[in-house]
Amino acid sequence: MLTALTSLGSWDWFIAGAVLLVLELLAPGVFMLWLGLAALLVGAISQFIDWDWQEQFIAFAVFSFAAIPLWRRLATRTPTDQPFLNRRAEALVGRIFTLEKPIVDGSGTMRIDDTVWRITGANIPAGSRVTVTGVVGTALHVEMIRDP
Repeated sequence: MLTALTSLGSWDWFIAGAVLLVLELLAPGVFMLWLGLAALLVGAISQFIDWDWQEQFIAFAVFSFAAIPLWRRLATRTPTDQPFLNRRAEALVGRIFTLEKPIVDGSGTMRIDDTVWRITGANIPAGSRVTVTGVVGTALHVEMIRDP
C-alpha cells in the first residue's frame, strides 16, 4: 500500500490537494481549503526536493498548522460597507419612533418599516415619541423622549 502511494511521487500531493479543495467546494467552511493548499505546497516542494514520505507528512502538518493564524488574520480583516448586516436590531439603536400601541406591563410591539418588533421599557402611552436605547435578545429597549 505504501509503495502504491509513493509510486506517484509528488503527484499524490497534488491529487490530495485537489480532493481537499473539491471537498471544500462541496462543504464550505474554509477548513479543507487550507489543508488542500498545504498539500499543494508540499507537492510543489516535492517537485524540486527529494525527501522521504515521513518528511513530507511532517511538512504537511507544519503547513497545515501554519495556515491557522494566517486564516484568522485574513478572516478578521474583511471590511464591509454594511456593518449591521445580519444585526438589524442593533442598527435601530438611537433612532426615534412614535408608538402606535402603548407599552403595558413593560412590553409591547412597534412597527418599524416592514417589521413588527417586540419592545420593552416603562409603561408608555400610544402616540408618545420613543428612542431605541438598546437591544435585549430580539427585543428593542425604548425610552420615552421628554419634550422640553
